[in-house]
Amino acid sequence: MALILVGQSELWDRIHLQAYAAIRQRIDLQCKLPHYDQAQTGAYVHRHMTYAGAERDIFTDGAIDDIYRFSSGAARLINKVCTHCLIYGAQNKHRIIDDHMVKCVIQGE
Repeated sequence: MALILVGQSELWDRIHLQAYAAIRQRIDLQCKLPHYDQAQTGAYVHRHMTYAGAERDIFTDGAIDDIYRFSSGAARLINKVCTHCLIYGAQNKHRIIDDHMVKCVIQGE
């Protein structure tokens, strides 16, 4: 039997308790996603937009800067704010996501 545990760092903290020693001893592989720096955040967003079929840049450099400041480079938060920005932009018929739009979306969080 194989068991895959997926969770945030709080799960790993819980597994370190003595009560879970038997489970911890059976973990053969673990993978942690580090936070991205500002350049990696921009590359991450642009790569995802390319995968989605975007043929031009949709997020401005200022927007990427604000996304990084909000997310601190955490992929989950980058994805969340970018998704909300794209929805907001589509609803308001904007073709470019700028820093002002990102700030509006973040304030709505």
